[in-house]
Amino acid sequence: MLRVGLTGSIAVGKSFVSGVLAELGCRVLDADKTAREVVEPGSVALRDVVAQFGPEIVQSDGTLDRAALGALVFRDASKRATLNSILHPYIIAQQDERLREWEAIDADGIAIVDAALMIESGGYKRFDKLIVVHCRPEVQVERLMSRDKLDRAEAERRIAAQMPQDEKKKFADYLIDTSDGFEAARQSAVEVYGKLSGFTETGKAD
Repeated sequence: MLRVGLTGSIAVGKSFVSGVLAELGCRVLDADKTAREVVEPGSVALRDVVAQFGPEIVQSDGTLDRAALGALVFRDASKRATLNSILHPYIIAQQDERLREWEAIDADGIAIVDAALMIESGGYKRFDKLIVVHCRPEVQVERLMSRDKLDRAEAERRIAAQMPQDEKKKFADYLIDTSDGFEAARQSAVEVYGKLSGFTETGKAD
């Protein structure tokens, strides 16, 4: 099975691209979904996060208050790094288990792991190929403001908290630009899928 990482900064259109790749037949694993699963009530990961950040990040029903935790870590790089160091081992272990399951039933398939911090964590090194989704900075800001109902200053602050897009692009085997809308991004995703399919068939990427 070809293991492919899919990454990109906040609000650049990763979810759309991963959706297209899923439609084309790839098996897609969303790291955000995995991150939610590993901190379910009663989990060891949630216990570790609460021990570090305090009980105020847990809601009355025992679930993680992601908004409260996000407000803490977006404004503090050291806290963000601490959170990532706690969660990434749990997330990667669960991802790897799922990938092994998929490979056992579809050895010639394509597995995509969609994760925003794949490069920062070093997790991209586990994959055969890396796709980086990106868009023009002004498009990114507008999308984030609209999606998360943020003012421009907060949107720019959250973007600045991540690795710059131009830096992420240096790691890519394939780039997908979503700046010009869904149809152009879909076509780029289809083209990348064709190259990945060729790799699985011949053992050599186009």
